[in-house]
Order: sequence, then structure tokens, then C-alpha cells
Amino acid sequence: MKKPRRLTIGLPSCCEAGERRFPLTPEAVAVLTETGYAVRIEEGAARVIHYTDTAYMKAGAEICRREDALSCDIVIDLAPLSDSDIRKMRRGAMLLSLLNENRQSPQSVKQLLDRHIIAVAVDLIDDGRGNTPFYDILSEIDGRAAVALSASLLADPLHGKGILLGGVAGIVPCEVTVIGSGIAACAAASSALGAGATVRMFDNDVYRLREASRSVPGIITSALHPHVVANALRGADVVIATEVSPRYTIGSDMVDIMKKGVVIMDLNHDRAPMFTSLPEVDISSSPADAGPGRRACYTGIGNAVPRTSAMALSNTFLSLMRDILSCEGVDNTVKMRPGLQCAVYTFLGKAVNRRIARVAGVRAMDVSLLLNCS
Repeated sequence: MKKPRRLTIGLPSCCEAGERRFPLTPEAVAVLTETGYAVRIEEGAARVIHYTDTAYMKAGAEICRREDALSCDIVIDLAPLSDSDIRKMRRGAMLLSLLNENRQSPQSVKQLLDRHIIAVAVDLIDDGRGNTPFYDILSEIDGRAAVALSASLLADPLHGKGILLGGVAGIVPCEVTVIGSGIAACAAASSALGAGATVRMFDNDVYRLREASRSVPGIITSALHPHVVANALRGADVVIATEVSPRYTIGSDMVDIMKKGVVIMDLNHDRAPMFTSLPEVDISSSPADAGPGRRACYTGIGNAVPRTSAMALSNTFLSLMRDILSCEGVDNTVKMRPGLQCAVYTFLGKAVNRRIARVAGVRAMDVSLLLNCS
């Protein structure tokens, strides 16, 4: 009896400057190959998280050219693929990525539609209980990394102030202002409090602030009242911006009252930048570019700890890959998993996400209608 063909997973290297995270560790690849997948990795793709090709070969993966990784049944790349890369994908394949609507090009989206790629934004996947596993774990990493990186920048005697985030006997601790009260905000607040800083958290959602106060005792919470926010920004040594609904921006007038050398981290930059008047500095590539005493907004926080991200993402991808195998294919997984349907942004040659449809200049369709027709 002929054995069924193994589903293939392709892991191309990330070619986009704004994304350094790699989705799978060798340990995760070993589990996938034992489960029944064939995994192909572009040569040198995991160098960014300090794993060698040999480590992946020992885990059962095949080291290959970029073209071979892109031609798999399932391609995982957290950054948007270029239109030339999409042309190398197998027609009807599945692409697992982040939504990245601000970095998607119209040409790339149209290529996804032309090749009938099932494109899934993993950060939108719902587990059926109101949680978004990929987005939540990346948010927690961003929050904790933001405080660790801020502490390092403040302590730098050349480019920073040469001060500790937490106070010592006789010295007042640094003040950390966190905008937002979600997972990233609470992770940042918890880390900053643990380091000994004074933490103020702002949001217009009083219920989320109340929950944040319970989960992170010791923070000072407030609604986003202009005068209260201005006072907090005036004294802040570190400002960490996270997701707030509706969108909240901090203009140049507020920036002007902030301290020289304040460390500003924008964790929600890809979705809705908060500090619109400040120059952006990718902290994973050149954190010293802001210069001593100069205000700048640091982005790409999670990219500065790509190996931690890879370990966390691996756990979440393993669960998703088990679902795909149990549903006997990528098409069936979309049909049978409502939590995945809400994350699909191109399906059967149609854009099924409004934000992505807007990028391509096409009309968005309801994915449930397409599923009923397929």
C-alpha cells in the first residue's frame, strides 16, 4: 500500500530588515519530523538565533535553497514575503506569518491572490476562549524585553545617563510610565517593579486597569487624563507605549516637556504608532543611534531577543501543526477551526481581511461564504 505524502514545512530566512525573529528551534523541528512532517530550512536561516544548520539536520530537517523552502505545503515567515518570493510558492499553499498590514505591499498581496495562497496571520489566531496565543506570547516578551533594554540604555555611561532603573538606599528610583494595560503593559510593569522602579500605568479602560492592579500589585493607575499624563511624562525616565483602544497618540507638545535622555519604547508601532513626531530607532540593529540626551522612539523590541521569541513561538506553532495534521490538511483546518478562520487574510484568490484588502485596493469577502462554496 502506498504511503501518504508527508506535508512539508518550509522555513526561509527572513530578508526584511524590520524582522529578526525565527519561528522554530531545533527541538521543535525534531517534534514535527517525529509527528510526520518533512521540514526544509534555507541554509543559514537560523543564524539569527544562534543555531547552526547542523543542529537542524540532527533534528531531522533538510537544509536547502530558498526556492525549495518556499515551495513547501506550509511556509512560515514572520515578515511579509516579497512578490518574487510568493511567485516561488506552490499554488494553494499555506503561508503562516504576522499580519503586518503596514509593511505589506499591494504587489505582494496581489501575488497571494493570484496564486490562491491561504495566508494566515498567526497573531490573529483565536483559541476559542477569547485568547490569541501567538499575539499574547509575543506581547509578553515585548513587555519584559522593553524593561530589560531600557535598564541597559539608562545604565550606559556613554549613550545613556549611567543610572540604575531601581533605586538604592538614599537614591530615588527611576519612574516608568506605561501607556496601556494589556498583556505587554502588565509584563513591562511587573518587570519594572521587580527592578525597583516606580510604575504608573494609564488607560481609558477602567476595568482593564482594575485587572492590571490585581495582577501587578504596587502600580499606580490612572485614566488617560491630559494633565495627569503630562505630569507623568514630565517626570518619566522610561516610557513604554503599548496597545490602547481607541488609538492614542502623544504629540510633539507632550514630547517637549519630557526629560532629556528619556528612554521611549513603542511596542505597538507596527499597528498604531504612538509617538508620531519622534524619529524611530530599531533597537535590534543600532540602539546607540539615538545619541546621548536626544529623544527617540525605540521599536523592534522583540527582535532584540529573537532566541527567546523562537522558543516561545515554537511551543505555539507545535499546537497549530498538530491541528493541521488532525484535520488532514490545510484546507480542512481552515474549515474545521473557527479560531483559524478569523486569522485568514487571503483565501481562494480573495482577500478576506479588510485591512489587507485595503492594501491591495480590492473588496474584502467573508471567508465563511468562500468556505461554503469550496
